[in-house]
Amino acid sequence: GGLIFEGGLELASAHPDFGGISGLAFIDATRFVMVTDQGHFLSGTLDLADGAPAGLSGAQIDIIRNSSGNPLPNKFSSDSEAIEVVIRNGQPAAMRVGFENLSRIADFDLSGGRPSGPAREIAVPQWLTDLRTNESIEAVCIAPPASPVAGSTLVIAESHQRASGQWAATLLGNTDRGDLGLQTAPGVNPTDCAFLPNGDLLVVERGLALLSFSMQIRLIPADQVRPGATMDGAVILSGSGSAVDNFEGLGVRTLPNGQTRITIVSDDNFNAFQRTLLLDFSLPD
Repeated sequence: GGLIFEGGLELASAHPDFGGISGLAFIDATRFVMVTDQGHFLSGTLDLADGAPAGLSGAQIDIIRNSSGNPLPNKFSSDSEAIEVVIRNGQPAAMRVGFENLSRIADFDLSGGRPSGPAREIAVPQWLTDLRTNESIEAVCIAPPASPVAGSTLVIAESHQRASGQWAATLLGNTDRGDLGLQTAPGVNPTDCAFLPNGDLLVVERGLALLSFSMQIRLIPADQVRPGATMDGAVILSGSGSAVDNFEGLGVRTLPNGQTRITIVSDDNFNAFQRTLLLDFSLPD
């Protein structure tokens, strides 16, 4: 039931805008786009050596822009927390980004593996728009073809409950639109989500106690992701202590050999005493 550790990296850069990584999505087996909580995209390629992460290549940091094409003006509007790839006709076509504080979801053009252009906002339920805090949008993922809610966007709030014992969530879909919930777990909050190719859902959760981080990943069966449901599942990875940092990004990709990889990345909050860790796992056979 657990995951197999395939390797990891501690990422660092002298670029002044590097850090604060809060969301991760893979365009294909190697190319990724991340978002930072100060309104930037980080895109590039995750290189492997003998199956293990070996470094990033072609990395580039770009400004996230508003619907007028201008840089986001302040922290309240630029707190991007989640990112996902929009697939159209079987091809990556856009990046979908979730923002907290000024709570909204927007799409951005994708060309050559780089997101760009003005934001195109996506309609979300009014309760989500009204939150306007850092307890709002934290996780955004799009259901794959094998899912019962294929093509629908799942949004999970970090610290907001609309029903007791459940983190608030909603599905944005043509036929699957509606609210649902994620069963709370002791001491942790959801920070990202990603679907597996078979339609099952992964949710990474992060906790903080006595200046030490903890984390876990839950595996939620595909049939629980539907309007009105309470999602819950088995913990397939957990950790705490010095080897764990502030894990906020979760991405899934399929390697050319068919192996599914699950990658998590941590947000250093631009603090010198924190790290940007990227850890790579596979599913057991």
